[in-house]
Amino acid sequence: MKILVTLILGSIALLFLLGFFSKPPKTLGVTNGKLAQCTEAKNCVSSQAGDEAHSIAPIEATGASKRVTTLLTKSINAMGGKVVSIEGPYLWAEFTSKVFRFVDDVECYYDQESGVIHIRSASRVGYYDFNANRKRVEELRQKFLAHN
Repeated sequence: MKILVTLILGSIALLFLLGFFSKPPKTLGVTNGKLAQCTEAKNCVSSQAGDEAHSIAPIEATGASKRVTTLLTKSINAMGGKVVSIEGPYLWAEFTSKVFRFVDDVECYYDQESGVIHIRSASRVGYYDFNANRKRVEELRQKFLAHN
C-alpha cells in the first residue's frame, strides 16, 4: 500500500514539475504568413494544418490590425489567458491549467487581406489533450465574434 501511495504522489509531483518547468517552444511566430505546423501529437490545432486531425477553421475578421488584436486581447483575458506579446498582426498568449499548471500556447495571425485570423493552439507537454485546445479555439472564436 505504501508503494502505491508513493507512486501516486511521485506521479503527481512529476506532473506539477512538468507544468512548472515547461518552456515556450522555439517555433513560435509567423514565417512567410504561416504559423508553425503541429507535430504528430494530438495536443495541437491550427487553421493552417494540412491534416484533418489538427485542422480547425480560422476566425473571420475585418478592420485594422490594431483593432483585431485589441479584440483578441479582450477575448483572451475574458477566458483567463495572458497575452505575452503582440507584434503587428501577430499575437501570442498563454493559458495555464488550474490543477497541474500546464501551459498551452495560443498564436493568432491576422491576415487582413484574406479577412481571417489564423490560429494555432498547442500544449507544451504531453501527447493528448482531450480536445482542450480545440475547445479553447472555439470559445475564443465565440468571444471574439461577440466583441466584434
